[in-house]
Amino acid sequence: MKASRDRVCPVERAGSLDNRIRRWLQNPRRILAPYVREGMTALDVGCGPGFFSIELAHLVGPAGRVLSVDLQEGMLRKLEEKTRGTDLEKRITLLQCSRDTINVSEQVDFILAFYMVHEVPDKNALFRQLLRILKGDGQFLLVEPRFFHVSREDFALTTGLAETSGFRVSPGPGLLFSWSALLRHP
Repeated sequence: MKASRDRVCPVERAGSLDNRIRRWLQNPRRILAPYVREGMTALDVGCGPGFFSIELAHLVGPAGRVLSVDLQEGMLRKLEEKTRGTDLEKRITLLQCSRDTINVSEQVDFILAFYMVHEVPDKNALFRQLLRILKGDGQFLLVEPRFFHVSREDFALTTGLAETSGFRVSPGPGLLFSWSALLRHP
C-alpha cells in the first residue's frame, strides 16, 4: 500500500486506538459478529495495535485464522505483546505490508479496513489486491471516519473506486461517527 508515513497514525498514539471509551463507542463484537463465523480466515488491514484483530480471533475460534496487517512494525509489536502466551497468539498471524502491497496472497473469507483507506494514496491498487484475495462468497467491511477526515463526497469517491476495481458495493451498518460500506464480488 502506498501510505505516506506522515499520514498514518504514529505508533506513539496507539493507545488512542485501543481504549475503553473507543470500545464503548465502537464495540468490536457488535460490529464484527454479523460477518464473522468460526473457522473463517479474516484479514484486518491496517490493524494498528489490534483493536479489532483480537475480537476477530475470538470470533473465528480455534479453527479460524486472523491475518493482521500493518505498515508499521511498532503496531504489530503492540498486538504481539497483547496476545503473547494466550490461545489467540496461535490464531493471529502478524504481517507487515509495504507501501505497494499488502503482502497477503492467501484467500480470505472476510476483510476489515477500519479507518485506514483514507490514508492510502493508491486506493485502486489496494482494492484490486483485496478483490484478488477475497473468496467469491466473502465480504469486505469498509469503514471510514466521518468527522475531520473523510467527507461524504470523499467516501462516495472511495466506494466508486472500489466499484471500478470490481467490487459490488452496498450500504454497510450504521456506525457512530463513521461511513461504512459492505463490498462483495460482483
